[in-house]
Amino acid sequence: MHSRQKPSAPEHKRNLAAHGGALSMSHNDTRSFFNFSQLVLSAGHLKSPPVLKHSKITYFEVEILDVQSKKQICIVDKVPPSSTLLDVKHKFHKACPQWYPSRVGLQLERNGPYLKDSINIQSLAVSSIITLYFTDLGQQVGWTTFFLTEYTGPLLIYLLFYIRLSTIYDQVESRKNFRHPVVHLACFCHCLHYIRHLLETLFVHKFSGGHTPLKNMIKGCAFYWGFTSWIAYYINHPQYTPPCSKACFPSPTYNPFTWLFLLVSCPNYTYEVGSWISFTVMTQTLPVGIFAFLMVIQMSLWAQKKHKLYLKRFYPEVRRKAAMIPIIF
Repeated sequence: MHSRQKPSAPEHKRNLAAHGGALSMSHNDTRSFFNFSQLVLSAGHLKSPPVLKHSKITYFEVEILDVQSKKQICIVDKVPPSSTLLDVKHKFHKACPQWYPSRVGLQLERNGPYLKDSINIQSLAVSSIITLYFTDLGQQVGWTTFFLTEYTGPLLIYLLFYIRLSTIYDQVESRKNFRHPVVHLACFCHCLHYIRHLLETLFVHKFSGGHTPLKNMIKGCAFYWGFTSWIAYYINHPQYTPPCSKACFPSPTYNPFTWLFLLVSCPNYTYEVGSWISFTVMTQTLPVGIFAFLMVIQMSLWAQKKHKLYLKRFYPEVRRKAAMIPIIF
């Protein structure tokens, strides 16, 4: 019989340690799995992380600052995305009654252009708060009012001078002097012109910009009304006579350049031809010489044609003159 050897003390300890370590590891794994299962059961079903939806802004807030001081004037709140800038101006007017919508100028930047009333407020938004700069445009008038006022004045003012009011002209002189037909024709044409403008303003023109500063209308009225008064005073004056319509041939004056009228009937062509001949002599180039030659031919034809016309209308004054070149042609 083989006798069973008893393990030595150190080997026995190692076996016990290995067996005890295996038991300890198995026991720890069991506890960890148990704890994890209890955690899952207590937490319930696992949920996937929520998906962020695209945020939709229901209303905007419009902050309005003074363009000069950058101080806040007011905040227009609860502005729907579909609103236009004109809607914002109306709400701003409710908050600040001294500035009615046509007087309000709004800008995205201090030095930027004024925004149109028709622009959609959502197109200006970067966030839920929109900052705009305010400028007081001053008193405004509509374009229709502007043109009606500007054109009605000349129409009425001219008629007041045409009827020769006693406060403007001497009545004795007005009754004594006969009105030339051109005075009546001028009144008809002048009135017809401004009546046409008024009808176009009422029924034809459509104005995109709603308003303009009142000072522009004052300047326009001062220009049209002032010149109409000046024009009408002279045309309707009792001593007015239209200029003589009889044409006469030009005669030389103290201006030396007019003295050629003594020798030729078309001195303008003479000066033109002389200048190109002088330019040719100065430059001594072939292209200039050819151009000058062709100009002499062309202007000679024009001068001959005009000279024949002048002989028919002003024979006594022109019969001893040449057309373009003194004595020769």
